[in-house]
Amino acid sequence: MLNQYSAVAQAFRMVRDWSTNNRSSEFQLRLLSKVTHSRQYNTPTVAEVAALITSDFGQCTASRDIIVQEKNCPPKRISELHQLYMALQYPLLFPYGETGYHEEIPYRNNNGRRKTNREFVTMREFYCYMIQQRENEGTTLLRGGRLFQQYLVDAHTAVEEQRLKWLRNHQNELRLDLYNNVCDAVTRGDTKATSIGKRIILPASHTGSPRYMVQNYQDAMLLCREFDNPDLFITFTSNPKWPEIEGMLSYIEGQLPPDRPDIVARMFKQKLDSLMNDIMKAHIFGTTEACIYIIEFQKRGLPHVHMLIWLTRDCKCKSPSDIDDIISAEIPSQTHDPGAYKAVTEYMLHGPCGGKNTDAPCMVDRKCSKNFPKPYYAETTIDEDGYANYRRRNNGEKPSVIKLSYHLPNQQAITVHDSENLPALLHRESIKETMFTQWFELNNRDQKARNLTYAKIPIHYVWNQEAKE
Repeated sequence: MLNQYSAVAQAFRMVRDWSTNNRSSEFQLRLLSKVTHSRQYNTPTVAEVAALITSDFGQCTASRDIIVQEKNCPPKRISELHQLYMALQYPLLFPYGETGYHEEIPYRNNNGRRKTNREFVTMREFYCYMIQQRENEGTTLLRGGRLFQQYLVDAHTAVEEQRLKWLRNHQNELRLDLYNNVCDAVTRGDTKATSIGKRIILPASHTGSPRYMVQNYQDAMLLCREFDNPDLFITFTSNPKWPEIEGMLSYIEGQLPPDRPDIVARMFKQKLDSLMNDIMKAHIFGTTEACIYIIEFQKRGLPHVHMLIWLTRDCKCKSPSDIDDIISAEIPSQTHDPGAYKAVTEYMLHGPCGGKNTDAPCMVDRKCSKNFPKPYYAETTIDEDGYANYRRRNNGEKPSVIKLSYHLPNQQAITVHDSENLPALLHRESIKETMFTQWFELNNRDQKARNLTYAKIPIHYVWNQEAKE
């Protein structure tokens, strides 16, 4: 398929055939990254041989052109600005050898309400356009799975490289140093500013730079100094089972949330904006004075946010009853609020750990590092340091944890007393029946159970020795 349709593959095959027939000739294949108005380098209109003699190259050759040469020549770095950078890196994602980003892609329509002063598309805007899903376009790139994720990382690093390059090329001549160091330099006889200090490479406007982090930290400390300690600490986590995500994934059969981090991130941002609107404008917790949050990404790619909220004086929690109005550490009632009960039990429970699961990741020195299970409290209390111990009543709603057993055929564990007769034990009714074997029997007679995994069975069925269901 690549031999037939990819223009890049055809060009390399042509070089291979030409070099085979002309072994004594030195040549190079140059893939131009920028088409000039010179006739020499205009885009060819027919499929002619594209071999160039080495001596034709001058010292002014653009470094971002891709040149194929003999194996004994040292490797050269390929710039991310080359039009064929991604097509050469990911030939299966771009099977036709499609050209990618270059610095002179004009805006299609730049005369609307959001008119910009720039004439050309930025690299970030180009890759944002590329990963959008459209009904009238192919989905080869979006079907790449892990390869698509690698493409996103490569595109992100290319964008960051362009930002860093811009900073390097537009660095001013100011230098940063301490006042006492300047005094010491004058004492030594240094009169030129170029002899002291260090160049400011990454300003606070560059996301992720040290000055960016320090500035945000100072802003957060300023809020604490102005409004005192924050009133609410909120954690909001992305859910890959959101119906909006599942609905978007259904357009391409067989895709899972890990295959489309772009959809997960976009949906999380929309949900976060909705939550911020509820807090800051709808005032679901009361009138707010300030808010600050940070977004982090888990190793599996799911984003989550940690948020600090400052409330006005008349909306602050002054008593345990005020805390109970907005915070609950109890599992909702399955009868009165089944929707909240299902959400909490499926996504917000810790464990099992402790003696029921000593291999849990949270276990340290045979204890849960998160201090679960939490103790019960009849009512919310506030200690002398101002921290709240939330109400956690033993109302029978912390669901019981059922340990699901599994075993090989006829290798289930049984309990034998010293006084029992072994032949009679083997003839006992249901001696061969276990929770694991009865799960298979349940699937044989109940079609609804076939849609549930083994771990989901206790939610809908009850196991006991008398009634198997």
